Amino acid sequence: MNIPVRALIFDMDGTIADTMRFHDDAWEQWHGRLGLPFDRKGFFAATAGRTGPEILGELFPGKTLDELRALDEIKEQLYRELCRPHLAPVAGLLDLLDRADDAGIPMAVGTAAPNGNVDFTLDGLGIRHRFHNVASPSQGFRGKPQPDLFLAAAERMGVAPEHCIVFEDAPLGIEAARRAGMRAVALLTSARAETFASFDNLIAAMPDFTTFDHPLG
Repeated sequence: MNIPVRALIFDMDGTIADTMRFHDDAWEQWHGRLGLPFDRKGFFAATAGRTGPEILGELFPGKTLDELRALDEIKEQLYRELCRPHLAPVAGLLDLLDRADDAGIPMAVGTAAPNGNVDFTLDGLGIRHRFHNVASPSQGFRGKPQPDLFLAAAERMGVAPEHCIVFEDAPLGIEAARRAGMRAVALLTSARAETFASFDNLIAAMPDFTTFDHPLG
């Protein structure tokens, strides 16, 4: 059955902008400063889509939430310094936003990023106004693979989950969409296509947005 598309929901890092390599660089530097080992590939698979405090809570189970947030902000400042000269939208994104606007399709962002990174990316690209809402953990939602962010974004747009398409670059994000009852498209900016092969909610896997031709509406 061809289910109409009534809304689009975008992850941010690795989806709206190809930023994950700079996050990995920042995490690698952060681990190095503390003398901790760092498995770049394994770290992405285990953490992409989770919040910084969620990630750090496993490394430092005895620390308070405020202490974890302070540690995370050190890493996020590193990330923004590394990424700033390279910040750009993923190819085809702006054309897809125009296409959705022309079709009257609302759009939202569901990201595990902290507010400072949301501001950095959406305001840095000048596209915040294109989105109906931004759902993030600062509003009390759990990170991915929990479905909270995507369900909140859809609810705010007044669109049922089955009528949403989620764009994601990480397996935990595709899983969050699956748990939310949403179809998903994998952006291959951070992982290979075979990484997403087991997801039954996946409708496409593509290197960028230039080949996305699914009907809207």
